[in-house]
Amino acid sequence: MICDVIIPAFNEEKSVSKVVEEISKDLVRHVIVVDNNSKDRTSQKAKESGAIVLKEKRQGYGYACLKGMSWLREQEVKPELIIFMDADYSDYPEEASKLIDKIDDGFDLVIGSRVIGKREKGSLTPQQVFGNALATKLIKWFYSVSFTDLGPFRAIRWNVLEDLKMVDKTYGWTAEMQVKAAKNGYRCAEVAVNYRKRIGVSKVSGTLKGTVMAGYKILATIFKYI
Repeated sequence: MICDVIIPAFNEEKSVSKVVEEISKDLVRHVIVVDNNSKDRTSQKAKESGAIVLKEKRQGYGYACLKGMSWLREQEVKPELIIFMDADYSDYPEEASKLIDKIDDGFDLVIGSRVIGKREKGSLTPQQVFGNALATKLIKWFYSVSFTDLGPFRAIRWNVLEDLKMVDKTYGWTAEMQVKAAKNGYRCAEVAVNYRKRIGVSKVSGTLKGTVMAGYKILATIFKYI
């Protein structure tokens, strides 16, 4: 199965190399780092580690993911599977094999759940834990599919991803993917993944503004597609 990885990155010069280097090249064809208007050496570090580096100046997680997808559409041989992960080294890149194995079992979207996995103390803030619980409960109520996490570490079949017609440009990207997959009857699953404290400070959960904006956008996305 042809698998590519998309990694949105904003000012992650201290961590992006670790992420890229620990992705198994036996499982993955392209590692694509999308530099989301970083002001540091994120692009340089990613290139030195062997990643394909794209630039997206428009700020937003969704913008970066869409940039990576746009590049893949231009390739002669399309991927069969896409893995998304963060550049902050909070996930364990070697656990991508868990997600791939679950896809091989017949699922279309697999979320790496930090909630059911082992996580380092303090790696998820109280607001993240509460927000995940609320959002996944709403998804279960309105879309009848059970998740425990909206974590960014995930795998999805390329044809399914394209069919979802993703549009969110910022904080609602992960929720949009899960809601649309559930609504359209795709086979969704989770696998437990380990989680550690990120390198550096989160641009979302590490600030009050980021936390409020992300929470609002996620809830709005869930209600939008009912």
